[in-house]
Amino acid sequence: MKEAIRTAVLGLGRLGYWHAENLVSKIKGAQLVSVVDPLEGRAEQVARELGVEKWSQNPNDIFEDDTIDAVVIVTPTSTHADMITRAAKNGKQIFVEKPLTHTLDEADEVIKAINENNVSCQVGFMRRFDPAYAEAKKRIEAGDIGKPIYFKGVSRDGNVPPEEFIKHSGGIFLDVAIHDYDIARYLMGQEIVSITSTGNILMESNKFMEKYNDVDQAMTYFTFDSGAAGDIETMRIAPYAYDIRGEVVGTEGSIQIGSMRYNDVKVLTSKGSQHDLIPDFPTRFKDAYLLEMVHFIDSLRKGVKPICTEIDGKAALEIAAAATKSFKTGKTIELNSKFLTLQN
Repeated sequence: MKEAIRTAVLGLGRLGYWHAENLVSKIKGAQLVSVVDPLEGRAEQVARELGVEKWSQNPNDIFEDDTIDAVVIVTPTSTHADMITRAAKNGKQIFVEKPLTHTLDEADEVIKAINENNVSCQVGFMRRFDPAYAEAKKRIEAGDIGKPIYFKGVSRDGNVPPEEFIKHSGGIFLDVAIHDYDIARYLMGQEIVSITSTGNILMESNKFMEKYNDVDQAMTYFTFDSGAAGDIETMRIAPYAYDIRGEVVGTEGSIQIGSMRYNDVKVLTSKGSQHDLIPDFPTRFKDAYLLEMVHFIDSLRKGVKPICTEIDGKAALEIAAAATKSFKTGKTIELNSKFLTLQN
């Protein structure tokens, strides 16, 4: 087992900073040696805050540094294909935030680069590492609910992204619902083979989304290769909380995952009962973000594949592409990555 994985973080927005912070102080066997961000002064600021020895505005400084073992890519999706390919060609092990790439053609290119250079790649679908979802996976594999036959997902967020983000996000199916597509495959242990999606703009303030062919609320219906089925509700306009839940129905029972409760405290008064609601995704998935990075570093130290690879990243991307195409055409789409691109 390798004692320490010398790591660099590329991209120091909110999520990149969290990963950097976790790597510095909370993960055994991780050694964060450099941080990179193109915004002038940002990398230096983070390096000083976290006590990291090197910083740069140029990713080439990382790719060309033979002392760095692994990179954590938290840059815009449009840069992922280039970043992953360059990392692979320079022998770096790779963690990349979802989605793997922006298009399926790019996904094929990066998978080829990863294989040709014999490096590892983990894609950042953090729900797999959330304690509740992880426990559900164990129970399903143990046969506690029999054979899984239906998946239901709910992803409601009340924090509408700004227009500049929507413009480059790839749409609600790629940006938001892709988490549910991945966890559906993972929990069910089955592949999605057909998909139908719909969407609407329900809030007048979000009419600007029309110019980007995007929506603030969507539904996805799909079938698995076993004949099982599922549906996913995706919303950017929940007015009450950050509400992420899931359910797997089996032939002998059901597993319900997630809760809107922030603290497990219920207040009872003459006016009724109350409990705190989860306000945002950092609160809901704080542990999951840490645990996924623990898994990445542990996998590299032990020389084993992570549980969410570039192949899983492409599969989720293919589903998101199919959902996007279904929304735009009004048709049910049979999944075949050879014929799908996010531009269609």
